[in-house]
Amino acid sequence: MSLGDIRAYKKVGEGRFRESRGLFFEDVVVGEIVEHRPGRTVTEADNVWQSLLSLNPHPLHVDAAYAAKSEWGRPLVSSLVTLSIVTGMSVNGTSAKGVANLGWEEIRLLAPVFVGDTLYAESEFLKKRLSRSRPTLGVVTCATRGIKADGTVFLTCKRSFLVPTREHGLEEAGGY
Repeated sequence: MSLGDIRAYKKVGEGRFRESRGLFFEDVVVGEIVEHRPGRTVTEADNVWQSLLSLNPHPLHVDAAYAAKSEWGRPLVSSLVTLSIVTGMSVNGTSAKGVANLGWEEIRLLAPVFVGDTLYAESEFLKKRLSRSRPTLGVVTCATRGIKADGTVFLTCKRSFLVPTREHGLEEAGGY
């Protein structure tokens, strides 16, 4: 089975369907790539709020007068903002059925992001295996890239997460 064979809706009654996000372990095909949509245009509020929430009030992120004197001439969007947006974009197409995010590796910041940039993401499934300690779950690893609307790759990372096997998903119990 390929991602192209998976339906985004499941029938829950006559003429009634429920949206179904994410993948079960069996649905993951190593080597396939998911383009995550919709994109997201970064706002000043995104940058300032996340910078302050994470206690990163570096003036390059929150002080336009200071940032105007930098090589960029304007505030940079914090990398915590861009990592959060890219990861969030990837959830529906990768780990929305997951039970745990296991972590990020090899996070690389390749280009600056500014307020007004529109961001997209894509993820390639790199590997998968059944969990040794929890056999009803699988460990999936994907490489995710953040891409600006102009095609510039600004962020790359690898992320691993636990997803249930099809017969052990939480959807029925949770009313999903």
